[in-house]
Amino acid sequence: MRIVFIGPPGAGKGTQAEQLVRTYELAHLSTGDMLRAARDAKTEVGQEAEQYMSRGELVPDELIVRIISQRLQQPDCRKGYLLDGFPRTIAQAESLDATLAAGGTPLDVVLEIRVPEEELFRRLAGRGRADDQPEVIRQRLVAYREQTEPLLDYYGKQGLLTTVDGLGSVEEVFDRLKAALDELAR
Repeated sequence: MRIVFIGPPGAGKGTQAEQLVRTYELAHLSTGDMLRAARDAKTEVGQEAEQYMSRGELVPDELIVRIISQRLQQPDCRKGYLLDGFPRTIAQAESLDATLAAGGTPLDVVLEIRVPEEELFRRLAGRGRADDQPEVIRQRLVAYREQTEPLLDYYGKQGLLTTVDGLGSVEEVFDRLKAALDELAR
C-alpha cells in the first residue's frame, strides 16, 4: 500500500503513523528523517540539501523529490510505504505524482486525519513544547491551511482522498484508519 498521510499539527499523525507502519509493515517515510539520513550519508543530494538546511532555509521541492525518489527505490518500500510530511504543497504533489507515474507505482490512498481547529489548539497548547506558544500555534495552523489544505481538493479530484475523524482516543482513531485501509484493500 502506497499512502500519503495528511493532517494538521496536533492531529496525532505521528502516533497514528507508528501504528499504521507496524500493523501494515510499511516503510515510514518522513521527509525530515530522509533529509537528515541523506545528509549524514553524505550522498550527492544530501550534501546539496545540507547547504540549505545549514542556513535554516527550506530545501527546494526538486531536491526533496529526488531524495524521496531515491528512497522509494530501497527494498523496504516494495511492500508499501507511508509518506509523512510530504507532499505539503500542490507543486510537491505534482512532482511526486510524476515520479510515481514514471515508475508505474501510483499512490493507493491519501489519508487525512481531520480535527476541528479548537481541538488542535487545545492539544498543541497542552503539550508544553517551546514551539507550542499560542502565536506560534496560530502561525502553524495558518501555514497548514494555506499550503497543505489545497492538497485535499487536489487528491479528492483524483479519487484518492479518504478522510478520517481524528477526535477520540488514540485507539478509536486508529480503528477508523484501519477500517478505511482495510476497505480499500478489498
